[in-house]
Amino acid sequence: MNSYLDTSLVVTALTNEQRTPAVLAWINRQRSIPLCISEWVTTEFSAALSIKQRVGTLDSASRAATLQKFKEFVSTGVEVLAVETQHFREAALFANQYALGLRAGDALHLAIASSHAATLCTLDERLANAGLALGVKAVLL
Repeated sequence: MNSYLDTSLVVTALTNEQRTPAVLAWINRQRSIPLCISEWVTTEFSAALSIKQRVGTLDSASRAATLQKFKEFVSTGVEVLAVETQHFREAALFANQYALGLRAGDALHLAIASSHAATLCTLDERLANAGLALGVKAVLL
C-alpha cells in the first residue's frame, strides 16, 4: 500500500519548521513503502511558499532553494499522481458532508488517496479524522 503525503507534511519536511526533524525522520523510516503525492500537492506547495514569502518567513533565495529541494525530493522516487475529473467529483461528495468541516483542497487529497488505495499521511488532525470517517485510511503524524 502507498503512503500519500499531503501538503502539510511536505511543506513541513522541506522548510524550517518546528516539526521538520520529526517529519524527515518519519519519511526516512517510510522508504520501504512507496511514497506518493499528487499534482495538487505540487500546486499547494508552491502556494504555501508564496505565502511564507509574503509574510516574511521565507526570502526569495530560500524560496528558490526550497523549490529545488522539492524537485529533488520528488526525483528520489516519490510518485506524482495525476488529478483527474473523477477526483473532483469524489471530492465534492466528501465536501458535501458538511459536519466533517472539509475544505475543498483537503477533500481533493482524500479523493486522490482513496482512488489509489493509499494511506493519507498528514499533520492536519481534522483531515485525518475526516478521512477515517469517510473510510479512507489516514495517519496523523
